[in-house]
Amino acid sequence: MKENQPLVATFSIIGYDPVTKETGIAVQSKFLSVGAVVPWAEAGAGAVATQSFANTSFGPRGLDYLKEGKSPEEVIELLVENDEDKGLRQFAVMDADGKTAAFTGEACYDWAGHIQGTYCSAQGNILVGEETVQSMVSAFEKTEGTLAERLLEALDQGQQAGGDSRGKQSAALFIVQEEGGYGGYNDRKYDLRVDDHPEPIKELKRLYHLHQLYFSRPQESELLDMEGEVLQDVQNCLIHEGLLEKKQDSYNNTVKESLKSYYMQENFEERWREDDKMDPYVLQFLKSKQRNS
Repeated sequence: MKENQPLVATFSIIGYDPVTKETGIAVQSKFLSVGAVVPWAEAGAGAVATQSFANTSFGPRGLDYLKEGKSPEEVIELLVENDEDKGLRQFAVMDADGKTAAFTGEACYDWAGHIQGTYCSAQGNILVGEETVQSMVSAFEKTEGTLAERLLEALDQGQQAGGDSRGKQSAALFIVQEEGGYGGYNDRKYDLRVDDHPEPIKELKRLYHLHQLYFSRPQESELLDMEGEVLQDVQNCLIHEGLLEKKQDSYNNTVKESLKSYYMQENFEERWREDDKMDPYVLQFLKSKQRNS
């Protein structure tokens, strides 16, 4: 074993959504910046979560094997066959169809193990007990919602069941989907990391909700007409922000350009609309910012 090789004692879950074709990993650990070590994924290929005495080469190598058509079980065998430290390794592999395989070396520190479920695999080492991985699989299978929401709930339930026996420090959520990244230019739909925090899972959830605010769009049925109380609230907030001099009688070009300036200022360009409808989540953000100032 190489000197100073990181002991990534952690718990993670790989999950897949057969409808959206998203593949992702959620992870938490008493380890600085765990998101830089454990999760690896590529749309159309699959995912690898490598931990314990982490060999980060397992990530890109595993993905390459998957792209060659190897099964998750074959990938496991190929990655450990010449590894002198395989007894200390722990990792899981998922292919592009959600099939999984996992490996926990016999020398991993207790409690260490993995459980596979429907379109998921949960694994961990130096845990309080196996209830952590059991709770993660159960939560993933029972929770309704997006893949991100299911992975975050699984991570939260794993922590509540005991988690890392040494405590908490960092967490990450990494999800890929074809053209799922910003502007559709790559597959990185979510790449959220909490590198050092006393409550990393709670902080990760906060970042996820911010991501939803900045990069998602409301349903048409949720949009608000820019009139009456809505118009008054928007103008009050814009005046408070110094972007509008005085109230207008209608949603005219003066109000619209002031509101557009606010959207661009706060990086809400993905949610901007040219019509006379107001995004309810941006309005909520505007009003909460005004209340807290």
